[in-house]
Amino acid sequence: MDAAAGTAPAGRALVRPPGPRLAEGIVTHAARRPVDVELAARQHEAYVTALRAAGRRVRAVAPADDLPDAVFVEDALVVCGDLAVLGRSGAPSRRGEIPGAEQAARELGLRIERIKEPGTLDGGDVLDVGGTVYVGRGARTNEEGICQLARLLGGRRVVPVDVRGCLHLKSAMTVLPDGGLIGVPEMVDTSVLPCLRVAPEPEGAHVVVLGPDHVLMAASAPRTAARLAADGLRVTSVDISEFEALDGCVTCLSVLVP
Repeated sequence: MDAAAGTAPAGRALVRPPGPRLAEGIVTHAARRPVDVELAARQHEAYVTALRAAGRRVRAVAPADDLPDAVFVEDALVVCGDLAVLGRSGAPSRRGEIPGAEQAARELGLRIERIKEPGTLDGGDVLDVGGTVYVGRGARTNEEGICQLARLLGGRRVVPVDVRGCLHLKSAMTVLPDGGLIGVPEMVDTSVLPCLRVAPEPEGAHVVVLGPDHVLMAASAPRTAARLAADGLRVTSVDISEFEALDGCVTCLSVLVP
C-alpha cells in the first residue's frame, strides 16, 4: 500500500526483474505493440535506481521467467503494517506469481494471509489513503475478494470503487504525499471518493510516494509532473514505456514495505 498521508514512508521495496517472456504479457486496454525486452530490463534498472536514490532498501523477489507478467509485482500482495495479504488474481495465468512473492514476504518477517477462492484480488486495485483503503472492483478484483481483504485488515475502513476502461484502480488514481487523490474521473466511481484532482494526462494518475514531498512518476506524464513540481513537490521521472505497452505503470513495479 502507499504511505499513509502525512507520514514519510519507511525504507523497503520489493521488486521483481522482468523475464525473457515479458513481451507475451497480458494486454487488456493498451493497443498491443512489440515490446523491447532488453530496453525494458534497462528501464527496470533505472526504476530500481530511483527507489534506492530515495532511500529505499530494495529486495528482489525471485525471478519467474516463465510468467510474463511477474514483473508487475504489486499485484501479488498487499502490505499493511506487518501483514502481507497474498492476492488471487482474476487473471488465472497470473496466480503462479504468488509463491515467489510469499517467500519474499516471509523473508521480511511479515505475517501472511491470503485471498481464497472464490475471491479475487490484485494488489494494483488496493490504494491506502490514511485510515481508508480504497479497493477497485473490476475484472481482476471481485466483491468477495474485497470482503475478505476487509476482514483481514480488521478495523480499517474499506471502500469499494467501481473502475472502468482501465486495468486496476491504481491505473486510474493514486494518492499524493498530502493524502489528496489524483486521477482520471472518467475511470472511477467518484461518488464514493472525496475530491479527486484531475491529472492533466492519463499517465499522470500514477504516482508513487517516496517521501513527504517526493514522488516518482512516469516520463510519459510531463504536464502532471510540471504541475506537481509547481506545487512544491520534488518529482523524479522514469521512462517505463515498455511496461506501459503492457498496461503497466510506476506503481505496478514495486511493493513498498514498512
